[in-house]
Amino acid sequence: MQKSNVIYHLIIAAIFILLEVAALNMLRNNGRLQNIWISKCTHAVMGTVWGSSQEVKQYFSLKTRNAALAQDNHDLRVRLAELEAMISDGGTAGKSVPSDGIAGGFRYTPATIVKISNNTQHNYIIIGKGSDDGITKGSGVITGKGAIGVIDAVSDNYSYARSFKNHEMNISARLGKEGAVGPMSWDGFSSAGAILKEIPHHVEFQPGDTVYTSGYSSIFPADIPLGTVGEAKIVNGATYDIKVTLFEDYGALRYVTVVDNLGKDEIKKLEEDER
Repeated sequence: MQKSNVIYHLIIAAIFILLEVAALNMLRNNGRLQNIWISKCTHAVMGTVWGSSQEVKQYFSLKTRNAALAQDNHDLRVRLAELEAMISDGGTAGKSVPSDGIAGGFRYTPATIVKISNNTQHNYIIIGKGSDDGITKGSGVITGKGAIGVIDAVSDNYSYARSFKNHEMNISARLGKEGAVGPMSWDGFSSAGAILKEIPHHVEFQPGDTVYTSGYSSIFPADIPLGTVGEAKIVNGATYDIKVTLFEDYGALRYVTVVDNLGKDEIKKLEEDER
């Protein structure tokens, strides 16, 4: 009984659709005005369907395009590091740039974030590359807008990094590319806030000046832009604590670069021998 009702309703629906198509066809053939109206409606529907399909296609292609952009940024970073190393060594730009990701004494490895913590006092980042990809403990994690973490643990395919937004993390930073150097750490409150400390009170600077990595760490290369100078206060009458607004948006992070100082083990051994 139920099956017969379904078939009956399907037949009625089919007849209704046929009648509607016939009526529209009659209207179209009946006069110029109706023909124009129906054509406009048809084109509007077709345009809407085409536009929606294009939007869906573009949405699903974003991941591929973003990955390509990340790889391009990585390649540019390696080339820039190599050129800076050439200049400091008195070389020329005609020297070939290596394709193994090594430049200026650092190995650069592009990676994708698979998990990130941003809402605690001890935030972390997990990236989708590990020891099988040459990642080692103690390497830095950077972007084009900052130094964002340090690798603390490595498995075959993943790495765990301590985020800059962590009270146990600080970066050796410089006011401008030729200015004073001090430790910079997260302010513990805002996503884009940091404090640059131990800057001598006689040092001159202006709000809006750029803060860079100093290069004095065995973890990060020099001259990575970190943020801009804000308000400052004198501490104990001797040094400044300077507020810094970070360039990097930690809520939008996805693609990063792992930097491994190829000489860090030798530096560490030398330091230990001289203690």
